[in-house]
Amino acid sequence: MKKSLLVLLPLLLAAGTTAWAEQPMPRMVTVDPQNGKAGDVIVATGENLQKEAVAKVFLTDGTHDLACEMLEQTATAIKFKIPARAPQGQRLMVMVLTTGRDAKYIEQPVKVEIDEQP
Repeated sequence: MKKSLLVLLPLLLAAGTTAWAEQPMPRMVTVDPQNGKAGDVIVATGENLQKEAVAKVFLTDGTHDLACEMLEQTATAIKFKIPARAPQGQRLMVMVLTTGRDAKYIEQPVKVEIDEQP
C-alpha cells in the first residue's frame, strides 16, 4: 500500500500544479456603446475580465494596436477610453493582453466603430 501511494503522490502533485497554473481565458461578448469618438468611455462585458486575468486592453485593426486607458475592471466588465489616436471612420477590434508568465494577446469577438469628429 505504501509503495503505490509513493508512486501516485508525484503524479497527483503534478496534476494539481498543472491545473492550478492554467488561467481562465478572458472573453468579451458585448461592448456598449458600439461606437464613439476619441475620449468616449466603452464598457466591455463578458467573463474572466478581472485584473488577475487581463493586464491591458487595445483597439486594433490587425496591424496597428492602440492601448486604451482602463478606468474600471471587474470579473465581468472593463470600462476603457477610446484613445486620442484612434483612426476616425474605422471599425476596430478589441484585444486584451493577459497577465502572467505566459501573457498572450487575444483578439475578442467585439468591435468598436470610431465616429468621425466634426
